[in-house]
Amino acid sequence: MEILWFLFAVLMVGAVLGPVLLRRRGGIRQVAPGSPDAADPANYGFLRQEELDIRMPGPDADLLEVLDLVQRTQEWKAASQLLAGTETHGERRWQRVQAFAGAASLELQQRPGGVSDNPGGQWLRVWRAETPKDAGGAAVHAEFLVQQAWRTAAQGTDEFRIILEEAKEACAQAALLSPGDPVPYIIELSIARGLAYPREEFEQLWLKILDRAPAHMGAHLAALHYWCEKWHGSRDLAYDFAEAAAARAPRGSLLAALPLFGVYEHLPEVNLVRGFYESEVVTKAVEGALFAVHSARADDPMLAHVRHLLVFFLVRSQRWSEAMNQLVHVDGHVGALPWTLSEDPASDYAVYRALAVAGYEANGGSPATLPH
Repeated sequence: MEILWFLFAVLMVGAVLGPVLLRRRGGIRQVAPGSPDAADPANYGFLRQEELDIRMPGPDADLLEVLDLVQRTQEWKAASQLLAGTETHGERRWQRVQAFAGAASLELQQRPGGVSDNPGGQWLRVWRAETPKDAGGAAVHAEFLVQQAWRTAAQGTDEFRIILEEAKEACAQAALLSPGDPVPYIIELSIARGLAYPREEFEQLWLKILDRAPAHMGAHLAALHYWCEKWHGSRDLAYDFAEAAAARAPRGSLLAALPLFGVYEHLPEVNLVRGFYESEVVTKAVEGALFAVHSARADDPMLAHVRHLLVFFLVRSQRWSEAMNQLVHVDGHVGALPWTLSEDPASDYAVYRALAVAGYEANGGSPATLPH
């Protein structure tokens, strides 16, 4: 009986991965590393897997410098100064708040400490204690609590609910310290999802964000989760939300790429249809994301997020050249969907990158033909 189950599993894997690994005309053959026929990502200037930065989707030299300083010295002042100098309504402030909160949360996980010990993330506690009216510190603390709830407590438990209720109060405090700042309300979107806000309450929260930052891509991505089928909405509600945002997006906004994230959130767990990634819904969403990427500012902090998801869909669609064009812009940083959902983001990204290189070269491409 076991052999039958084994054969069935092999057939399932072949059905799922076959369209990715094979071209319409001639297969992409797997060869031994070092073989003359091997497609080597290093030939394109791509970093080795072990060199990939899993912390962020793209570069932010100022943030990395401050993060290193804070974690090395356990002093919070540089973090406060960086946030104070970051535009309140921009995408980068939200990303930096997430990064500081995530760093403190991971530190605490690695060094829980005790009564007399120095637990990880102590710098954030000191920050809040010494400057309780610092808006940046208040926002980081609220986001820290949210990440702690999702990271350490099982959804639906009393512990999970208690931490999120505390985070909700922290968001309210952060909002009072920085009127007009959308970040405390964006943080609350994750709380709304975890505590299952009724739709009317969620929509009231969403209106507060739209009043402050109507084209905020990070906020839209956070809100999209609430409307997804696996949370408190449906596929149709999520698609409607994403397409409405894309339709009203100002020129140069990455909101035109939001439908692609909606499609990703509703991918079938097992896809046995070869043409799924060439279907109208996927193709339309991919084209919208490509348009958004081409029209966006080169320094848009959310641009890397869209490019990473495009790599996933373009490889699955066997659009090798277009996938390579995205890879040359994002290689080096892999802290974005879909890789961050994996236990080993760098490994998952490297697999897709290798497939893109192999498909590109199987169609006559080479490092000399790839524009940078």
